[in-house]
Amino acid sequence: MENKTQYLFTSEVVSPGHPDKCADIIADSIVDKLIIEDSNSRVASEVFVAGKDIVIGGEVKSNCQLTNEDYEKIVLEALAKIGYDGKSSFTNEQCLHPDDVRVQVLLNQQSPDIGQGVDQETGEIGAGDQGIMFGFASTETADYMPAAITYARMLCDKVYNYALKHNHKLGVDIKTQVTVDYGTKENFENCKPQKIHTIVVSAPSVEDMPIEEVRELIQGLIDDTGLPTSMYDKEKTIIHINPTGRYVSHSSLHDSGLTGRKLIVDSFGGYAPIGGGAQSSKDYTKVDRSGLYAARWLSKHIVAAGLATKALVQISYAIGVAKPTSVSVDTYGTYTKYDDDKLSSFVMENFSLTPRWITEKFDLDKPSAQTFLYADVASRGQVGQSDYPWEKLDELDKFKNL
Repeated sequence: MENKTQYLFTSEVVSPGHPDKCADIIADSIVDKLIIEDSNSRVASEVFVAGKDIVIGGEVKSNCQLTNEDYEKIVLEALAKIGYDGKSSFTNEQCLHPDDVRVQVLLNQQSPDIGQGVDQETGEIGAGDQGIMFGFASTETADYMPAAITYARMLCDKVYNYALKHNHKLGVDIKTQVTVDYGTKENFENCKPQKIHTIVVSAPSVEDMPIEEVRELIQGLIDDTGLPTSMYDKEKTIIHINPTGRYVSHSSLHDSGLTGRKLIVDSFGGYAPIGGGAQSSKDYTKVDRSGLYAARWLSKHIVAAGLATKALVQISYAIGVAKPTSVSVDTYGTYTKYDDDKLSSFVMENFSLTPRWITEKFDLDKPSAQTFLYADVASRGQVGQSDYPWEKLDELDKFKNL
């Protein structure tokens, strides 16, 4: 008799063409430009995308002086790379076209009250704000990420990359969602997913494409994504493709976008807590960004070293203070040799975790096409991509020899 026990967990992902992601990518394209030109740039440039209007606001302090025309060029280049290049088969009423974009720049200078705490005379970097950050890792996938968001990302990447190459069929404003069945709560707690229970994919299609053809096309992409055969059974998985039956109009013309509104998509898919602030739009002194990277690096090392099945690392900071105000490790009772107290002490004693230490560790002040670009991180997710510097398991021996 088939076991009917279920324990379900769901994560969603959005593509770079989603308006919120457009805002993140534009904001981080600005961060890239400023830091590449002046590595000491201080940036917090929020972006709001509504209809044909793109508003850039916030604070900047940099020796790289950009004009309004420069910012407009950054916006249009980012949108073109995302897929809003005016070359698709969607009309100007159905999705955003570059010729229609209006850019408004409302940037101010960074407060000197903040600056004096960040750039210290000793050469240390004080935290650009107070806040809490969480890093998480588990044994559920090869990248030490939870299963649901990993598979949702795989599906989103597959459909999005197809849409980029076949813009006469699909648009780039895509959402995917995956529900994983663990069978029991015990399996969930011990990182043992059993199967993919439900898949949801929504992708805009051109007006004259019948929904049956759209669903057949996307079903083929799902089947070709490379989901683990042990987890995905086409005949048993519940699949919803464009469930309303029509998805043509898309982009910011039909759904506004804002930086920092996809924190769960950017991190661990809701499997673990998230910090109080977004990463995109901020330079490396803002610990909402750098603190997340450090916490993820630590948690991944703890799990990869076999010290726990899953691990959550929390770091907190006070504005203008370099050393964290707290560091803690929670392995949810899955630790092997050393308990959470020991692991927390080990982390605090061996890694300073100041903004300067994190910056130098991951070269956060040196974004480039050869290493990483913040705009690329904004489009792909802040953690969980093996080529990011903060995903490298470069000090595994130190953890294994604890």
